[in-house]
Amino acid sequence: MPEFTLWPRFQRLRAHATDPVRPCNAGAVRDDTCVAGRVRRGRARGHAMKALVFAAGLGERMRPLTDTTPKPLLVAGGKPLIVWHLERLAGAGVREVVVNTSWLADRFAPALGDGSRWGLRIRYAHEGAPPLETGGGMLHALPLLGDAPFIAVNGDIWTDFDFVRLPSAPTGEAHLVLVDNPPHNPAGDFALTGSRVDGDGDSRLTFAGIGVYRPSLLADWRRVIGDAPGAGADPPRFKLAPLLRAAMANGRVSGERHAGAWTDVGTPERLATLDSTLSEAGAAR
Repeated sequence: MPEFTLWPRFQRLRAHATDPVRPCNAGAVRDDTCVAGRVRRGRARGHAMKALVFAAGLGERMRPLTDTTPKPLLVAGGKPLIVWHLERLAGAGVREVVVNTSWLADRFAPALGDGSRWGLRIRYAHEGAPPLETGGGMLHALPLLGDAPFIAVNGDIWTDFDFVRLPSAPTGEAHLVLVDNPPHNPAGDFALTGSRVDGDGDSRLTFAGIGVYRPSLLADWRRVIGDAPGAGADPPRFKLAPLLRAAMANGRVSGERHAGAWTDVGTPERLATLDSTLSEAGAAR
């Protein structure tokens, strides 16, 4: 069994390798999303959500591939991992995306530009070195994300998850997408009971690296993080998980299980397998 999970079977993956599209034209309604000259119909939202793509990691387990290319720009199925996200975010009605960068930060703008090819506005939040971890990176990006709830997604995953399914605002501080545990994470991360996510429990699933967050999740970060390494740096460097667990303890995190395709592209072998699967699916269409 490969060290990642792709659900469900190959036939369904073929159906999700690209979003259903139709040509853009003058009759495209305002709830449609133009993506590279095509339009995908998405649900209307009260306001267009912003999104954060975590892209600052060092990619140490992916070397030597990441010696010259940041992990989110590695190619699978003919396009960089981050581009799969940008297309799906645009298809869900997102208009502004913040990409946080650190390792090989200068590679992103030439590859992605300003996002206009996907109908997006991309802004870059450069963290310097070392990366600020997920919590510090989110805190650093907040001035660009604003005061409203936003989507955040790890730039080094691949999934067929449809971002349209996400709530425009979590009922609590966060709403997380979870998946069945892959071989490399058999114990899972969090427990899902109904729509409630807890730090512990019998039915533990793996965090997919996709969520909707309120900025208020970070309001009390100094008390929650304490004197953890990096917390006293300027800018501060800390993980998001302790903040999520603190919110879970107060019943403030909801979630859902995604039963479709998902992989954490954490090794060159997983990337090669994903690339082969996506390329084969594309050739079979």
